[in-house]
Amino acid sequence: MQAKETIEEVEKINIIDTWLKKHRLIYVGATRHPFILSIRDGTVNLSSFKTWLGQDYIFVRAFVSFVASVLIKAWKESDDSGGDMEVLLGAMAALNDEIQWFKNEASKWGVQLSDIIPQKANKDYCRFLESLMSSEVKYTVAITAFWAIEAVYQQSFAHCLEDGTNTPSDLQATCLRWGNDGFGQYCHSLKQIVNRRLAKASDDEIKKAEVALLDVLEHEVEFWNMSCGGA
Repeated sequence: MQAKETIEEVEKINIIDTWLKKHRLIYVGATRHPFILSIRDGTVNLSSFKTWLGQDYIFVRAFVSFVASVLIKAWKESDDSGGDMEVLLGAMAALNDEIQWFKNEASKWGVQLSDIIPQKANKDYCRFLESLMSSEVKYTVAITAFWAIEAVYQQSFAHCLEDGTNTPSDLQATCLRWGNDGFGQYCHSLKQIVNRRLAKASDDEIKKAEVALLDVLEHEVEFWNMSCGGA
């Protein structure tokens, strides 16, 4: 009995890794999508890249409000033993630079951001973010979704920077934006926060957090599909 409890405790501490193994197919679908693989092997259709650029700019603007809501939840619910507020404040500060980056890239690629109309997959994803901003959604659930959103981009674009890839030189800056080691460390910090929260969470919160993770992965796949012209 004691051994069983020890195993369960260990699994709860590493619950994110447990979930990623359990849901490996959808996780791989989100982080190794054909759109990402086309960047990695140098066959990406630049019209698809421009679609992604414009649509993601709209998404990031909605993401700012979501991150602000997570920060508020952290202030209300976290004991901050893991430095949650510092990590989230750093994320908020970085988003200002990220929005400017999108504007600069749009100018470089001739994408008129003012003319971009959000497509269905984008609108669905933004509505999902808005649902997580409800006061009824616990911090543990929201921070799980937050980590997942950031982790998908980190894993996806880091894959395009590995040795032996044929990522076009014009897209190296895009891949470095999310695939660099610093962003990887930031995602690791978020993951540590999530695992710490889940280790103390109720069964209901854990179930809702797992659903939120799956929702993020499904929305990410649909977003990549949209970028390729599939939605």
